[in-house]
Amino acid sequence: MAKRAIQVDDFLNFEVYSDPQFSPDGSKYAYVSTTINENKDYESNLFIQNMDEADARQWTFGHNKNSSPRFSPDNKSVVFQSNRSGMPQLWLLPLDGGEAKQLTTFKNGAVDPVWSKDGKFIIFTALLEEGDDVLDQKELSKEERQKENEETNKKPLVVKKLNYKSDSLGFLDDKKSQIILYDVEKENFIQLTNGDYHYAYQDISPNGTTVLFSGNISENAEYELKSDIYALDIASREITRLTDGKGSYYSAVFSPSGNKIAYLGHKQEYLNATLTKLYIYDLETKEHTCLSTEWDFPIGDLIAGDTRLGSSENGPVWSNDENRLFFIGSIYGATNLYEVSLQGELKELYNVDSHVFGFSYNRLKDSFIIGVSTPTNPCNFYLLDANSQVKQLTDANRKFLNEVEIGTPERISFKAKDGWDVHGWILRPYDYKEGAKYPLILEIHGGPHVMYGQTFFHEMQLLAAKGYVVLYINPRGSHGYGQTYVNACRGDYGGGDYQDLMSAVDYVLETYEFIDKERLGVTGGSYGGFMTNWIVGHTNRFKAAVTQRSISNWLSFYGVSDIGYFFNKWQHGFDLLDDPKALWDISPLKYASNVDTPLLILHSEQDYRCPIEQGEQLYVTLKHLKKDVEFVRFPGANHELSRSGKPELRIERLNHICSWFEKYL
Repeated sequence: MAKRAIQVDDFLNFEVYSDPQFSPDGSKYAYVSTTINENKDYESNLFIQNMDEADARQWTFGHNKNSSPRFSPDNKSVVFQSNRSGMPQLWLLPLDGGEAKQLTTFKNGAVDPVWSKDGKFIIFTALLEEGDDVLDQKELSKEERQKENEETNKKPLVVKKLNYKSDSLGFLDDKKSQIILYDVEKENFIQLTNGDYHYAYQDISPNGTTVLFSGNISENAEYELKSDIYALDIASREITRLTDGKGSYYSAVFSPSGNKIAYLGHKQEYLNATLTKLYIYDLETKEHTCLSTEWDFPIGDLIAGDTRLGSSENGPVWSNDENRLFFIGSIYGATNLYEVSLQGELKELYNVDSHVFGFSYNRLKDSFIIGVSTPTNPCNFYLLDANSQVKQLTDANRKFLNEVEIGTPERISFKAKDGWDVHGWILRPYDYKEGAKYPLILEIHGGPHVMYGQTFFHEMQLLAAKGYVVLYINPRGSHGYGQTYVNACRGDYGGGDYQDLMSAVDYVLETYEFIDKERLGVTGGSYGGFMTNWIVGHTNRFKAAVTQRSISNWLSFYGVSDIGYFFNKWQHGFDLLDDPKALWDISPLKYASNVDTPLLILHSEQDYRCPIEQGEQLYVTLKHLKKDVEFVRFPGANHELSRSGKPELRIERLNHICSWFEKYL
């Protein structure tokens, strides 16, 4: 029986896995499964699977968000994070049965629990105000919190800092993330950090005397877009900066002996287009060594998508013998699991042209649980043993995949007009027939410094199901193709990147006879929205366009975006105060009179990354010019609408995109 085409609301049926965690003895692993319930709310629950059993068992239940499962070193319990009481708090679950015990009742919640190596402490992070007492924390009831919010909303917001808002957090207040110890035996709390800084916990030494954290605790922190690794002596509270104060450093972990620290970062040589590198710091010699000097790919998972939910380990992770490190790297549209020796010898442990989104290491057997997504399967977990043998452990989304036709993207590579090599994919329409002609939609990713890749992408599959050829590429500025490539769009927005996209369209029109050159569409979000706006102002070859969470005016972006005050300088080389004319010259709004392509503008009202005034300016200008334009505003949504926004609004967004292209293509 033929499978049906994928539908707009099919993402409601996905089960999305994340955060695999081996138990200390390697006999089992835990993970997080996120779904959307009948109330169209996200919920996440914990599962456990014994390595000698075929199926996983569900640990937590209900319409809550449970995450971050961490086994105790003695393998007797699991600490995890849950919002079942109202705010995210820490809970302890015995492995031999019984109910979970609530450990924290912090007013603003407690998150990201980890165990000390001896199991005596649980370390976590909590938002605290100056003067808060960790021994006297009380979680507010739903009614109390509602009353507090109502009182806050009656007061004016007094702004004194440069970075006073965040797309993910909204308007910022005086609360700061502090590192807290929970003494498991004494059942009390010890606050390790304080002051007007955010502290991001990294690791605790094997002997339990030192905590690593990242952040910026200098007096000029709000003006310095840097992050360092610090060591905090638990007994004395003395803080020592370990990195050079000249870049962005994070993901620091002690070696098993505690003699070395591995960490990630870079010296911002190319600002936010700099490849992430891997470093070793020797605590005895005080020497820093970069292991990745000869690599031309970034460490970490940089694949763009709309199906991933929840965080997972990307590395670095030490081997048990302390001679190797493991991590995920992004290269040529895929993410792989790598191993590197302390001498810099690099080895691919898992490379099947897919999206490795996370892993967990079994120190006893030198094996891994790896989380993998492919263009035709949202996610699954696999066992990768010491002999490089791979065994599938889960079969997520089996029912959905058995019912729905999922297309397999075809790789393409071509030369841009100036000779640069560019890589991408096309996806043929559902029920494709030889000899028929199909309209094409060009998709453009955001960032710009991410990459499209070998992962499941609901929106791409949906457009193919609607009868379109979907074209998506990694133009210069994308990660995965080396430092020169990812840096190439800086100072050249609308230049080489625009030519790459137009060359991609030229290439597929010449190569594939089934594409109707008279029915071309284009869409993209964030940087992809900027590029969509730029395209319709510079060519009329597209018959319809949808711009999402876009940028239309770099002049106003400088003052309204949560990153505008530094992003212009970092990406263009100048800001509003340096050269307003140059910013206007690369603003799509300048070219509004050239736009003849019917344009749909989609924008979230709570978007602080690319604020809605960017969409408003573009809409009013085009409408004033009597152009064919519509504007859709999404209330209560932010920059993440397409990925983790309210499910009802995600459905509305996709419906508007499909309807616009159906109308004009």
